[in-house]
Amino acid sequence: MAFQESLGTSPVRVAIIGYGLAGSVFHAPLVDATPDMKVAAIVTGNKERQQSARKRYPNAKILSQVADLWQNASNYDLAVVATSNNMHVPLGIAALRAGLPVVIDKPMAATVNDAQQLLTVSHETGQLLTVFQNRRWDNDFLTVRKILDANLLGPIIRFESRFERYRPTPRQGVWRESADPQAAGGQLYDLGSHLIDQALYLFGKPKRVYAEMFQRRPGAQVDDDSFVALQFASGITAHLWMSQVARIAGQRMRVSGLNGTYEKWGLDPQEDALRTGKQPGDPDWGREPRERWGHLSTNLSEDGVHFDGPIETVPGAYERYYAGVRDALTKGTPLPVDPNSVLEVIRVIEAAQTSAREQRTVTIS
Repeated sequence: MAFQESLGTSPVRVAIIGYGLAGSVFHAPLVDATPDMKVAAIVTGNKERQQSARKRYPNAKILSQVADLWQNASNYDLAVVATSNNMHVPLGIAALRAGLPVVIDKPMAATVNDAQQLLTVSHETGQLLTVFQNRRWDNDFLTVRKILDANLLGPIIRFESRFERYRPTPRQGVWRESADPQAAGGQLYDLGSHLIDQALYLFGKPKRVYAEMFQRRPGAQVDDDSFVALQFASGITAHLWMSQVARIAGQRMRVSGLNGTYEKWGLDPQEDALRTGKQPGDPDWGREPRERWGHLSTNLSEDGVHFDGPIETVPGAYERYYAGVRDALTKGTPLPVDPNSVLEVIRVIEAAQTSAREQRTVTIS
């Protein structure tokens, strides 16, 4: 029986595994805001998080252990793995084998081999697998896509993108700061997985990768200040920065072409909005004021007149991700994020690690 036939007119019942930052701030609110989807279960063994989940989602089942979810997998239509990175692969495989389609938080896996295991099990079980690369729906990235689609910059020369923060002290006991390779900690896996994904989405697979990775903060066990350069067959170069030690952040994005340049400062507002309890559907969701718009200078404007000034930012739209997941499950439309594309992101991360370790440029076949 097809999924849509078995689902009927009922909403897609989503079980969220993990209720830390990813589960509570991103996944649960976005699922809750998506028409024809509902948060049906939340799995967390943390008592405080259980209490918080019950308060916000009183109709959801709160499960203390994931075994309870597998035993009643037929009560759900989708599993979301929003745990620490080291559990992405085992929980993703277990969910697929339990008969559940799966959303896995980025970066999906720590290695290409682990990611390929997930893809293999997805194929064997016939269950859908996708990855939460939400920053494909950031306002700045959507604006860059619109500008490139309109060919307002001419042939592209360079793409610059950065996520820079200031957290001068490593947080003890946090998996993101762990040196365990399976934890996939550090900036290359965290913020870097977003930056690399965006670059590959725009320009395809790179030919060469060069990277610098540093542990700047006293006591840091993983990279906290890194740089990656990607060279594409088209001649485009992408320069990507990710840091925890930048007290003043640089430009979020800058795209240079032979006929124009676009630059944007400041971060997409959706994450901060989600942290304060807002969600899609609220007034002005994803929008930002004029003073935060980016700057476009081009002699290829749509009306044929040279343009140099602020250009309205396309509103951010994280809600499109879960709407796409819903439609893939119920209508058979393409997944919002093809896991094979994220496999290529991990391949670039591995090449960047090799480049930084051996201090050389790595060619990707």
